[in-house]
Amino acid sequence: MIPLTLAEVTAAVDGRLLAADPAVRVTGSVEFDSRRVGPGALFVAFPGERVDGHDYAAAAVEAGAVAVLGTREVPGVPMVLVADALDAMGRLARAVVDRLPELTVIGLTGSSGKTTTKDLIAQLTVRLGPTVAPPGSFNNELGHPWTALQAGPETRFLVLEKGARGVGHVRYLCEVVPPRISVVLNVGVAHIGEFGSVENIALAKGELVESLPADGLAVLNADDPLVDAMAARTSARVVRYGEAAHADVRAVDVAMDERGRPSYTLVTPEGSAPVRLGLTGRHQVSNTLAAAAVARELGVPPAELATALGGLGLVSTRRMDVFDRPDGVTVIDDSYNANPASTGVALRALAGLGAGRRTVAVLGYMAELGSYEREGHLEVGRLAAELGVDRLLVVGEPAAPIHEGATAVEDWGGESVLLTDQAAAVEVLRSELRPGDVVLVKGSRYRTWEVADALRAEAAGNGAAS
Repeated sequence: MIPLTLAEVTAAVDGRLLAADPAVRVTGSVEFDSRRVGPGALFVAFPGERVDGHDYAAAAVEAGAVAVLGTREVPGVPMVLVADALDAMGRLARAVVDRLPELTVIGLTGSSGKTTTKDLIAQLTVRLGPTVAPPGSFNNELGHPWTALQAGPETRFLVLEKGARGVGHVRYLCEVVPPRISVVLNVGVAHIGEFGSVENIALAKGELVESLPADGLAVLNADDPLVDAMAARTSARVVRYGEAAHADVRAVDVAMDERGRPSYTLVTPEGSAPVRLGLTGRHQVSNTLAAAAVARELGVPPAELATALGGLGLVSTRRMDVFDRPDGVTVIDDSYNANPASTGVALRALAGLGAGRRTVAVLGYMAELGSYEREGHLEVGRLAAELGVDRLLVVGEPAAPIHEGATAVEDWGGESVLLTDQAAAVEVLRSELRPGDVVLVKGSRYRTWEVADALRAEAAGNGAAS
């Protein structure tokens, strides 16, 4: 964070300074985990029923924090007292980015692919200047300002993904950190149980382009009609990416190699160049095009951009992470989260990578689908069967409709089994896997990653990551 006096911090958050010298400066980071506090830091204490940050205020000061931003006074501790610590953290983040005129804020949203594409964009912008991007998918009301507060005078690019659980959430995040470039990836049914309809999801995602200034830039997916239509919701300049003929940044002649890695010709108004990706999955064409569209606007020429795209790798864990075990089994660890669209993408990647090999899909429950829950799971099961997955392991009773959907496909030559939990899936895999098999592990955050971890443990120190 840029150095600020406690007086400046207090004014930014509309707080009250207690037991502290207003001239003392915050020269370190802003942290809500007392274990991360170092010299010159500002510690944010969030109240809680089980864990209350105020209980760690004194320890944070002992560790070097110059003050604590909190909602109740802690005797003997220098405090910036506020009514709402989370709101105050957002206000402080806005104050910091407003003091960084050379900073370009890039915001992106979508129903799936946000974290991967955020990582891809950051890998390109760091070539142009110091870049700050959140770890993993730290994209909510807490992660958003915390990440923004990592920016300093030397930072040139701040890449932020914006998550949402309802209409208005993206708008709020944009008020905290206003974007100069907005990227919208897709509109699907992820979190539809919270939004209520796909139309509401599109409404919420479009808040990102509505928040742009007139001299900003909206980067829109031309292959998604709901995203493409968002051009009408912004006064900013619009650049489209995709495989559609009207896209400004396009991919043509897409092909897949034996490891499921795409190659294509990148076409831009400035020229074209061949791209060969090191990432697995057909969907990475769209993700890398979004990143390419941003980098092009920032001045990277097509030839250099094509080379850079080929060097992109995975940053955040459990997202299409492909590795080989010593016994010849290939594992696709995509276990971080799941919705029908992202699971469909993963299943297609499994089918592509597993061409000519036996394919196994370990699929868990997909959360936050509301009234679409049963149909969403049935849809995934049907797709697995239609793609010819040989063995389907469905984990947990809530995911049972995946099993039903697959077994209802009459001409499917594969087999599905409904298992009680992750341990049962691991046991089946240990007894059935043979050299050459390709295994996909995918599910929402209900410990599905335990299956991937068990498979990875057997490859530790011996497998070769792709």
